[in-house]
Amino acid sequence: MADLVVHEPMAFIFDLDGTLVDSVYQHVLAWREALEGEGIELAVWRIHRKIGMSGGLFTNMLLRETGREFSADAITRLQQNHAAAYNRISRQVRPLPGARELLATLTATEIPWAIATSGRMETAGPVLETLGVPLDRVPVITRDLVKYAKPDPDLFLAAQRLGVGIESASVVGDSVWDMLAARRARSLGIGLLSGGYGLEELERAGAYRVYEDPADLLAHLDEVGGRR
Repeated sequence: MADLVVHEPMAFIFDLDGTLVDSVYQHVLAWREALEGEGIELAVWRIHRKIGMSGGLFTNMLLRETGREFSADAITRLQQNHAAAYNRISRQVRPLPGARELLATLTATEIPWAIATSGRMETAGPVLETLGVPLDRVPVITRDLVKYAKPDPDLFLAAQRLGVGIESASVVGDSVWDMLAARRARSLGIGLLSGGYGLEELERAGAYRVYEDPADLLAHLDEVGGRR
């Protein structure tokens, strides 16, 4: 008799901003305010293209685009002023359509899930509360807990606290930085259009499926191995 093949259980690792909550444009406006405080004018669309990457990479790209040098103190001020500006408007942030229902379905069907965000807990905490994430039961990996953020894979690798091999996990995100980090972590990438990136951009970055938002993903959960 042939040996039975036992498949490792799957899991989902979610980005937060633009994936589960409608917060991308609040971050864009907060970064614009922080940049203007340093005398830097940058078009909103250019800021949007950088949302989701690590703060260090964000700063490096600013250097290239503005030709300015930033001291360590200026970088620290930028990050602090962004957090302060974002927290002032974070009450406007709402869960994306279907986000709560998607997470509830995964929980009910005993499919492990975690959240991995390039944001620090300072800005992610209030949004996680709005989303209703039980922090005592769900792994949440923030920028504070890893050496490097996206597009490095550290955030997603840290989410292996789920007890599932990273190769058996699917990463759900809205940006090319999520998809690139998923590839480097050896995970499958699932893209959502709810953060403003286009279908072709997400597919080029490695997404093997792309859906409109969490509600659309929930409606097609069986396509990505999530047995309802």
